[in-house]
Amino acid sequence: MPAIENVEWNIPEGSRPTGTITFLFTDVEGSTQLWEHHAAWMEQAHRRHEAILREAIAAHGGWAYKQIGDSFQAAFQTASAALAAAVAAQQSLAAEGWGEPGPLKVRMGLYTGTAEQRAHDYFGPLLNRVHRLMSAGHGGQILLTAPPYELVRDHLPSGVALRDLGERRLKDLIRPEQVYQVVVEGLAADFLPLRTLDARPNNLPPQPNAFIGREDQIAAVTTLLRRPQVRLLTLIGPGGTGKTRLALQVAAELVDKFAQGVWFVNLAPIRDPELVLATIAATLGVKEQGDAPLLETLQAALRDKQLLLILDNCEQVLGAAAQVAALLEAAERLRVLATSRAPLGIYGEYEFSVPPMAVPPLAGSRAPNGAGAAALSQYEAVRLFIERARAIKPDFAVTNESAPAVAEICARLDGLPLAIELAAARVRLLPPAALLTRLGARLALLTGGPRSRPARQQTLRATIEWSYNLLTAGEQQLFRRLAVFQGGRTLTAIDVICNGD
Repeated sequence: MPAIENVEWNIPEGSRPTGTITFLFTDVEGSTQLWEHHAAWMEQAHRRHEAILREAIAAHGGWAYKQIGDSFQAAFQTASAALAAAVAAQQSLAAEGWGEPGPLKVRMGLYTGTAEQRAHDYFGPLLNRVHRLMSAGHGGQILLTAPPYELVRDHLPSGVALRDLGERRLKDLIRPEQVYQVVVEGLAADFLPLRTLDARPNNLPPQPNAFIGREDQIAAVTTLLRRPQVRLLTLIGPGGTGKTRLALQVAAELVDKFAQGVWFVNLAPIRDPELVLATIAATLGVKEQGDAPLLETLQAALRDKQLLLILDNCEQVLGAAAQVAALLEAAERLRVLATSRAPLGIYGEYEFSVPPMAVPPLAGSRAPNGAGAAALSQYEAVRLFIERARAIKPDFAVTNESAPAVAEICARLDGLPLAIELAAARVRLLPPAALLTRLGARLALLTGGPRSRPARQQTLRATIEWSYNLLTAGEQQLFRRLAVFQGGRTLTAIDVICNGD
């Protein structure tokens, strides 16, 4: 498959779309299998497909600023131009004589909004939603949402109509979107249902903001869960590292792979392991049957089901691990994705350590000198800080002068998402440089998280305290003694210094 590349088609910098932009994203349906089984044919088909897209985009004043394998990303100053380019491209693709095993089918998505242009690329949560919209469609289909619909509906090209597909939840778990299909005379108009969260049963909770970064972790976890031998996968990491959000996003990605859907079970409110089965049953709508043990009732209900259970916050109910194992043993097509600060300890459990977000390298004790906003915003921790800060202060912007301070804040917070979000909330009162100087007292500074969050996530101190209180008295004593070390430790040193017995 072709490598990732940026493509510039002689668009002068001053002419590139800015402000309110309509993005056109395209992707070849089933390209991976085509490359694997028909590489020679795909080599020629790809070149022709690329030429068709280049011609259609350029002819309507678009800027195709990025090519990722068989996918194109283009920006247009007007929604009408983007729509005309998509229609022209689909007409040319349909008219092409592809031969066997063709035809080559391309799905497309149109979305209008604002994004930040940096050098030869655009950045912002909007781009994730364009990708989600495009990915929900099928080869030959053009989808758009309400913003571009409002801009083009009264100025449609001849032979083009718009079909309302209703309100749909894209796989980014934010707000639902009103989705429309472009119907072009002479082209296919009937497709399979959209690949959205609505395609399968689920109770995935909507999220208040966009999911930032973690592309590598999403790919790794979804790949693991697609393997037949992986029945239980536990995401492990300290408090505030983003385990729950990662699990929810993975579940959204996989929702169409499970016939009976994906189900989120929040275990945070309970401390008694005996209540875990009841919580799972309540989530799935399974009722107790007379005097039959609840475990047997759940086993019977799940026996023939193909579904994914997300068991969130398992660390305080690890005593229920044997019951989870019994469910997996009884239901061969059941998969469990757990989040925990410690493994469940079940035979056959796979563990995935959730790393902190990527942060810029520090030069000595400071962020890289001369690193500007564009360079530092490539790091997902910095992007998270910027997006959360803008939610608090819409006019927040990172300049080349303030970018190093933002980068160092993220690095000194070790890329921990919760800590970064709490710090970003402080920009209402403190500019990045002032915020950085106060990080020495970070436990006192990083407070005031949203009241809608659990108490343990409203301050960094509460998050640490939650974990500490789950330890036994001996474990707490060990961690107090470990505090004498700084910058790492060896097992031998731990045994000598911390083993009071």
